[in-house]
Amino acid sequence: MLTLDPVQTVACGGLFLMVGYAIRRRVPLLARFSIPAPVIGGLLVALALLACRQWNLTPVRFDTALQQPLMIAFFTSIGFNASATLLKVGGRQIVLFLALASVLAVVQNVVGIGLASAFGLPPLFGVLTGSVTLTGGPATGLAFAPLFTEAGVSGAPSVALANAMAGIICGSVIGAPLATLLIERCRLRTPHAAGGAPSTSPVAPVAAASTGSQEAQAFAGLRSFVLVLLAMGIGGWISDGIGALGVTLPSYIGAMLVGALIRNIDDRRGWFGLSERSLDIIGSASLSLFLVVALMNLHLWDLAGLALPLLAGLAVQTLLVVGFCAWPLLRLMGRDYDAAVMAGGFAGFMLGTTANAVAVMGSLTERYGPAPRAFLVAPIVGAFLIDFTNAIIITAFVNGWT
Repeated sequence: MLTLDPVQTVACGGLFLMVGYAIRRRVPLLARFSIPAPVIGGLLVALALLACRQWNLTPVRFDTALQQPLMIAFFTSIGFNASATLLKVGGRQIVLFLALASVLAVVQNVVGIGLASAFGLPPLFGVLTGSVTLTGGPATGLAFAPLFTEAGVSGAPSVALANAMAGIICGSVIGAPLATLLIERCRLRTPHAAGGAPSTSPVAPVAAASTGSQEAQAFAGLRSFVLVLLAMGIGGWISDGIGALGVTLPSYIGAMLVGALIRNIDDRRGWFGLSERSLDIIGSASLSLFLVVALMNLHLWDLAGLALPLLAGLAVQTLLVVGFCAWPLLRLMGRDYDAAVMAGGFAGFMLGTTANAVAVMGSLTERYGPAPRAFLVAPIVGAFLIDFTNAIIITAFVNGWT
């Protein structure tokens, strides 16, 4: 049996990450449903190991010691995006949209617990298949999986992956048809119907990044990397301190909070000179490598016997999201075209990821015209604000049921 050390494991993950991108380019259906390349590459390895297990073979063993630092680095980059200035731009709409998403995350967990109890499963199984993997997506699911394993949920990482992936597909499939139905049934006025010019780009133009010198760009990237490491280091102490108080939190919370603090200090004082482009690259690379390494080491055989509870839970949760979008969300967000586009995006990230939400809203604006308010509110909430509130919600349920 071949044993890979931590660096070799990440290198192998990087290789299959590239394989995942290559497969997605050649299979349009995967791109259509916004299936992440790390998931494709990591699942290939997990499926290969599952096949080998049928012949009692274990050809390779991975050392995933670097998996957690990569995960913390990603969520730290999310913290750096939590700017109070952005909240002021959207104002009441962002706060209301976040509140609605947070309420639904709580309801997802309550419904999940009820369904788990009906199938004779632990209550925390319902939380894992609720807001952890639906609102949170695969990254949050895999980040919280160790806590659920310690709490007695068997095969938590595999359950998290299966439910998150099914949710991504559902969010991609129902988001645009749901919003289209709302637009037509409620006879909402669209930009194209009002005589506006078709828009090829749903998002407002973004100012071009400063080219600067190559040396300046390299230094900006290095500075961002050091700041992420600094936030991770200080955040580790904060997380340890919170843990010492007997509160169960994921390991990334401290670093996430420090990242948010640094971002808002920089917004006010400009002391750190943050480079959003560099931080986005660090966060994207960390997430991709974290996901592919985590998925390569999944034990898919742990899912045996859980297919029915997972499918039943996903069906009920999907109906719940559809009903929530069709009434309270559409009405409270203004019952207009932008609100309908937001509803489609809401379904995308409350069942899948922000990538699903943006893809859904993009398809709607291509057909009906631009929706600038929707593209301001939904990505801000789905990309990072809901991660903060969802982590608090999940933590409350975990501590309440252990």
